[in-house]
Amino acid sequence: MRIEFRGPIWHWRGPAPFFFVTVPDVDSRELKAVSGAVTYGWGMIPVTVRVGSTTWKTSLFPKDGRYLVPLKDAVRRAEGLAEGDEVRVVLEVW
Repeated sequence: MRIEFRGPIWHWRGPAPFFFVTVPDVDSRELKAVSGAVTYGWGMIPVTVRVGSTTWKTSLFPKDGRYLVPLKDAVRRAEGLAEGDEVRVVLEVW
């Protein structure tokens, strides 16, 4: 399954701060439909992500009926990205 979308980067200021892009509603519903076959627990979905020219493996976090794409610091630095920037995200579920 391959999904492409655009969204803003936002910063979660929890005990372990992290940056995310939220998967849109329609795409999140499609992911939820296949999650039972691909999740490894807690609703996490393993994916390969591409933002700009950077590709990496991670897992989507389920939150409030949608999924969150975590953006590593190394990815943000390599692509020159900051909170509030809108990015094109390509996800491939594996």
